[in-house]
Amino acid sequence: MRMTSIASGSSGNCTYIGSDSTHILVDTGVAYKWIEAGLNGIGLTGRDLSGVLITHEHSDHVCGLGVVARKLGIPIYASEGTIGQLKKNRALGKIDDSLYHVIRADEDFQLGDLAVRPFANSHDAAEPLAYRVEKDAQSVAVCTDLGNYTDYTVKKLSHLDAVLLESNHDVRMLQVGPYPYPLKQRILSDYGHLSNEASGRLLCEILHDGLKYIILGHLSKENNLPELAYESVRLEITLGDNPYDGGDFPIMVAKRDAPSDLITIGR
Repeated sequence: MRMTSIASGSSGNCTYIGSDSTHILVDTGVAYKWIEAGLNGIGLTGRDLSGVLITHEHSDHVCGLGVVARKLGIPIYASEGTIGQLKKNRALGKIDDSLYHVIRADEDFQLGDLAVRPFANSHDAAEPLAYRVEKDAQSVAVCTDLGNYTDYTVKKLSHLDAVLLESNHDVRMLQVGPYPYPLKQRILSDYGHLSNEASGRLLCEILHDGLKYIILGHLSKENNLPELAYESVRLEITLGDNPYDGGDFPIMVAKRDAPSDLITIGR
């Protein structure tokens, strides 16, 4: 399996996951040209894609979906609630209804040789999902836009080879930053976004000897710094109730305006 973040941040999100024969995107929150350039960088084009998985309807996850749908005509998989919101979004332009495929949390489905395992997320959207994708014994997950996590979340993220996990904000930067008070409260709520420290605590729950890659994603431009997210998460792992040190795992921070390094699992 292969995985890379084409873009990740509060201004746009798109992740590639694939095998030798099946290629999918999780979210299309950037312009089509950006997506195509990211795919070209790993030897693919949009025509190689088998489908798009949408986490939820917020613009930083779907603003490129209309163009992707019209240019490529590929299936779009999302929850019923999310699809309902997408159909109301005039900014996306016309999308053929036949491209939409309703999926549900905890109901797995197959895309080529990839098993897709959607699970529910805690976020202020209609019916948000996160995704675990598996091939044979290999597994990766994309889990962003969640205000909190539970034992259910931990179970869905257990025994992964790689995870792209939200590390959205530094609480102190958010509290003293320029955002209006209601927006700060939304971000800090159980339906908002994970802080650096919360991301580190969640990682402490899912770390295991076989975890090969950790990618921190969806960083806020105004309320976080890549170096701060990295060091905060490492510290939480080191100080947390687990047998590991922050330096025991490779931790990458997904880039906002460029593809991140391609990771390969197996072979």
